[in-house]
Amino acid sequence: MAGPDPYLADPADLATFLGLAVDDVRMLAALRAATRRFRGAVRHPVSLVTGETVYLDGTGREQLQLPAAPLVQLHSVHVDGAELVGVRAKRRAGVLLHPSGCWPAWSEVAVVYDHGHDPVPEEVAEAVIDQARAIYRLDPAIQQITTGTESVSFAATAAVGITSQWQAAVEAYQLNRGDDA
Repeated sequence: MAGPDPYLADPADLATFLGLAVDDVRMLAALRAATRRFRGAVRHPVSLVTGETVYLDGTGREQLQLPAAPLVQLHSVHVDGAELVGVRAKRRAGVLLHPSGCWPAWSEVAVVYDHGHDPVPEEVAEAVIDQARAIYRLDPAIQQITTGTESVSFAATAAVGITSQWQAAVEAYQLNRGDDA
């Protein structure tokens, strides 16, 4: 299985914004942290993953939600070890439709598939870069600095805050939002 890229945005773009070398260790750590945060918020890798095998439980329903989307290619589906042919898919939503009705309840469904985006959507990359810039610029350990008669305080929430751009990107790419996903 080929896993997702380590970053959801190009390190060179972030380096340009911050005026740093593209291999700056602290900058790359901030980009990695922003990427992990975005992936956690949407509950899937977003970038392309090939040949992943997932094991799901049959639902007794017509639809079976995959843990990541969009579905790029469906390689195989096995129900309790037997290959199932004729499976249809709602590719964008990452949903499989059983060819003859419902996925058997209490069955193991093994799915091998490719999923994600290549390239990563621009609005995701921009939101991740924006978050990485904030992470890079903040030192959450420092809440107040006093020099002589001047004092500067940093809000603790600034280290974990989100922008409307971030929220919109998360809402657009989030999966598994509840029982009616």
